[in-house]
Order: sequence, then C-alpha cells, then structure tokens
Amino acid sequence: MKIAYDAKRFFHNTSGLGNYSRDLVRILSKYFPENQYLLLNKNKSERGNSIVENSNVHFIETSKGNFSRQLKMGKDAQKQNADIFHGLSGELPLKWDKTPIKKVVTIHDLIFMRFPQYYSFFDRKIHFWKFKKSAEIADKIIAISEQTKSDIIEYLKVPEDKIEVIYQGCHQAFKENQSEEFIQKTKEKFNLPERFILNVGTIEERKNLLNIVKAIDKTEIPLVVVGRKTKYFAKINQYIKKNKLEKQIHFLEGVTMDELAVIYKLADIFVYPSFFEGFGIPIIEALFSKTVTITSNTSCLPEAGGKDSVYIDPKNYLDIQSKIKFLWANESERKRRSDKGFEFVQKFNDEPIANALVNLYQKIL
Repeated sequence: MKIAYDAKRFFHNTSGLGNYSRDLVRILSKYFPENQYLLLNKNKSERGNSIVENSNVHFIETSKGNFSRQLKMGKDAQKQNADIFHGLSGELPLKWDKTPIKKVVTIHDLIFMRFPQYYSFFDRKIHFWKFKKSAEIADKIIAISEQTKSDIIEYLKVPEDKIEVIYQGCHQAFKENQSEEFIQKTKEKFNLPERFILNVGTIEERKNLLNIVKAIDKTEIPLVVVGRKTKYFAKINQYIKKNKLEKQIHFLEGVTMDELAVIYKLADIFVYPSFFEGFGIPIIEALFSKTVTITSNTSCLPEAGGKDSVYIDPKNYLDIQSKIKFLWANESERKRRSDKGFEFVQKFNDEPIANALVNLYQKIL
C-alpha cells in the first residue's frame, strides 16, 4: 500500500497533534515496512528527522500557493498514486481529481462544541465547518476514544458504522529505562524535591490546575508542573502568592522528552483533574512510567486510566485533596495501583495500534 499523510502537524507541532502524527508514521513504518508512507507538506523541519530517514518514509513537497493544503494537497497525493490519503488532525483536502483514492480522517476531539466558552466565535465556526466537511468526504473516520466517537455521532451527525475507535499511544521515551546518571542529572538540573506530585499539560482553564493548587494548600506536599503557560496562569499565580505557596510549587520549562520521562518516573503521584479531554495522553505516559494516577471521572479519562487509577470530581478540590493525601501516605497502595496500571496500559503499545490502523486501511481498500 501507498499511504499519503497531511504532514503539517508532523513537521510543525511540538506536542499533541505533532506527537500523534509522528508516532503513527513511526510505528507503521516499523511494523509494516512493506508499505510506502508519503509525508505531504510545503516544507519539512528537523522534527521527526529520524522517522523520515526510514527507507519506506518519503517527504513529498506539495504545491505552493495560498490554501494549497485545502485545494492542492489531495491532487498531489493522487499524482503520487497513493492508495489512501489520511488527514491526521481532523481535516481533509477539499479538491480531488478523478483518480481513485480512499480518504481517512482522524478526529481527536470536539471540545469546541462541548466547551464553547474556551473558544472564540470565529474559531468555533471554522472548526465546525472543517470537521463536518472532512467527516462527509472521508470513507472512514478514526476517533481516538469512545468518548470522541459518541461526540462525532452527536455533533457531526455521522452514522456510527463510519467511525472506528483506534487509541493512540505515547512517545517511546516513556517506555525506556533511562540511565542512573541521566536520572541524577535531571534531578539536579530542575532542582526536584525528594518526593513530589506531578501535573503535565498546557496550563489552561480546561486542565484545571488551580484545583490541584487548592488541594495541596495547607499540606507539605510539593507539586511539580510541566506545561506551557497561557493567560490562565495569572489566576494560579495570584492564588500561589496570596497563600504563600511559592516554595511548594515548581514550574519547569525547557524540558526535553527524555527529561520528562524521568520526571514522571520520579513522581510519587500524577494528578490530572482535567474537565474534558479527547483522550488524555499524559495519563498513558504516567502509567507507562509506573506512576499511580489521579484523574477525573469525566469524558474519556477512565478509558485512558483503567480501573486502578484513582478518580475524582474535578470540580471538588477537597475530593482531589483527600485522594492525594491517601496515596501520599500509602506506599504499598501506590505500588499496587501502579503495577496494575502498567499491566493495563500495554494495550496502548505500538504493535496493537499499528495492527488496528493497517486493518482499517486494508478494509477500506
């Protein structure tokens, strides 16, 4: 098979959609080396270099010009005689010629429909139009969770049999054992506390960091936070200053993927009280790191966390506090749950995901 991908996110996004795109191509090229994987974009970057070096992965420079991704990329894939075009981030080109090609699109979430308050009117309209159009054009839609599947059915009015749930995995770094020397270096570089709880993700309202901060107020428990700051950070900072928590909370910046993998492993507890996610990759990262997880009992988070993670009401910081205190004081319970979580998370490993993707491709051909 020859599969073409819209590789804009592959080359230009550092987190979320970029990681999904790079991981998908990486695992397919490894487990199904007989196929050809074409990465279509106007230009390439350093990101994903090691994947592009594989002999079955090819960068294809697409036509230049405004809106070429929407108007020309599909036809560029057809000129390459691709069997399938896969849009990795909710979008498909609008223009195609008569050459036969099957179309697949991955839709990650419809958070802009569920939580319109986090998006501008203009963004909501554009997102809805793009996703709706892609869902109509596609032969098959991949949803990254059962939650996203039910949202696609509800909001985009797509028949259920057009949607396949294929989970995503996480970066290879979280499955590797880093050297003692590197672990020590990372500890020293970021001046990490001896014991701490961890939160990872963009610091925005939906991710609900403020309720973790409230939960550890009046406790001695250190919190380490890794994530890009948005204007919501000001709200958190105000609370930290007012309650004199500066020494208890550590915000880290410039963390590499390998360093992040170490920080997950060193944490006693990973806390992720997001109000809503399409999937929740940080939970998978924590479970692969054998770190017990506290997360919300909403959206797809129980799908990602499995039955041995600890669930909270994200609106109730006292609930979060009691679960943190319980696990913080119980090493054997942390160990029991992290071992069970590690068994559960194997279903998000590379090989089962690669198999599911190729089965879907073969089915539509």
